[in-house]
Amino acid sequence: MPDASILATMINGAIRTSEQEEIARLLRRKSQYIIAYGSCAHLGGVPALANEFPREQILEYVYRQAPTVVNPEGTMPQTQWRDDGREVTLPAFRNVVRTLDQVIDVDYYLPGCAPSPKLLAAAVQALLKGELPPKGSVLAPDVALCDECPRKESKPTELSFREFKRPHEVIADPALCFLAQGIVCMGPATRSGCGAACITGNMPCTGCYGPPSRVRDQGAKILSSLCANVAAEDEAGIEKILGTIPDPVGTFYRYSLARSLLRRRVDLK
Repeated sequence: MPDASILATMINGAIRTSEQEEIARLLRRKSQYIIAYGSCAHLGGVPALANEFPREQILEYVYRQAPTVVNPEGTMPQTQWRDDGREVTLPAFRNVVRTLDQVIDVDYYLPGCAPSPKLLAAAVQALLKGELPPKGSVLAPDVALCDECPRKESKPTELSFREFKRPHEVIADPALCFLAQGIVCMGPATRSGCGAACITGNMPCTGCYGPPSRVRDQGAKILSSLCANVAAEDEAGIEKILGTIPDPVGTFYRYSLARSLLRRRVDLK
């Protein structure tokens, strides 16, 4: 197909392997518009939580240490292997998970895990009608989820956290703001557009739509907000309260670690 012969391509998924990078670059050449579809392409998604660990540690566990692995010879995957005149190749496993726009130029972003049918339909209509917003736009409302949350009237103006509870530890009041119940909710740092689907199901927002434009770092935004409202004032008391969040990175950067300001400076190869 000639270059730019495809009107638009929606690419789902983050970039970790050389094969994924090659396909993304090929589709970029062939497409007039590239849309990062979903949290993984947009922000790195859940796969980017692997950026907490070195590549070698991941491979060691997956191929040698995992309880279900039977690999007595300790064989590890190789990008090239020759045997009896034949050659087998595998994609290279890069050091980190990257967002789509950290590899190729992206025109638009359709957020969510997964994007809502309403947003997808609006994006397709905009493409067909030629009524596209400025390049780089996220195709979702640029306001925090709290703006469309059905519980927003119950959110207190002042919060004082003495502990944080995980959703499985309590039966949440379906009419009361999660933060008012001491349950971490990413709503204040997350873009709306999902119709508050998780909230309606009595589960707190986990942040899959990413931050609105005025928030530079989604995890840092909610972390600073929560810490500013911790009841304790001494260091030991503060640490005890924050210790009730057992996985801060997985909680605050569940979908956005690849785009975080905390992203490691490493060789991508």
